[in-house]
Amino acid sequence: MKPKLLWLQAITCNGNTHSFLNHPDLFSIVSHFEIVHHPALDGSYSMEDVIQGSVPCDILILEGSFIKEGFLKGGVEVSKLIQTYAHKAKYIISAGTCATFGGIFKQKDPDNISGFCFDLEEKTSRYETYASKLISLPGCPMHPKWMGYVLLMLANGKEVTIDNLHRPVELYGYTVHTGCTRNEYFEWKINTKNFGLKEGCLFYEQGCQGPYTRGSCNKILWNDVSSKTRSGTPCFGCTEPQFPQSSLYTTKTNMGIPAKMPLGVPRRAYLTLTGVMKSFKIKRFTERLLEYDR
Repeated sequence: MKPKLLWLQAITCNGNTHSFLNHPDLFSIVSHFEIVHHPALDGSYSMEDVIQGSVPCDILILEGSFIKEGFLKGGVEVSKLIQTYAHKAKYIISAGTCATFGGIFKQKDPDNISGFCFDLEEKTSRYETYASKLISLPGCPMHPKWMGYVLLMLANGKEVTIDNLHRPVELYGYTVHTGCTRNEYFEWKINTKNFGLKEGCLFYEQGCQGPYTRGSCNKILWNDVSSKTRSGTPCFGCTEPQFPQSSLYTTKTNMGIPAKMPLGVPRRAYLTLTGVMKSFKIKRFTERLLEYDR
């Protein structure tokens, strides 16, 4: 018998729904499940049936930010409806940063809007009840292949190893900086001041959050082709609890030194390496950047 999958939305822009619809193997993946209800795909039950609280559910996928009261569907508080199915489900997947940490909608009402089990990095009152079932897939939106990976793991009865925020280690066990085609520029402290260019690091001048952000965007490419940094746009850190930051295009520095060190890099080691690297001039890099600046 196929596991029964229910996808419910709270306060959302539908970004994660549409992202998953772009998975190249979408129909192969969902063929492993009975779709109880989905915002865009055909399901066994209508939303009216779901609101009654009586449809079956093995895997519950949640999309969007949560507010305790005041967001209703069919006259039912969405928060209460979701908890009804969270009790039934064997697994709960928070799809996207809003469902995981509160995300961009939290900006509207920081005290009352949160993710399902996390409010930024703090645990919500729901955490203790549902933590054993929870798998977090933050991203704005999440990469479609992240959801595909988790669903196929569950369909095949395999365990998904998670970190302290319940993110799969296979997908979030390294930074967006890992695999970035601009890493050599980062190491030699050669920066670009313009968007859309293939050359130069985006960290100092453009506020790239890649060294601070856990995710596999530069290893599992979007549409199998590209990523933000490959297209010349800085990473915004959308998989992290503090997203969105107030200054997306700024790396805060103190006397030219980043106020926050890249993940896993001691300050002393960073300062030592920076001093060494800045003493070198790499001709092939500087010539390329000069060509773009003309």
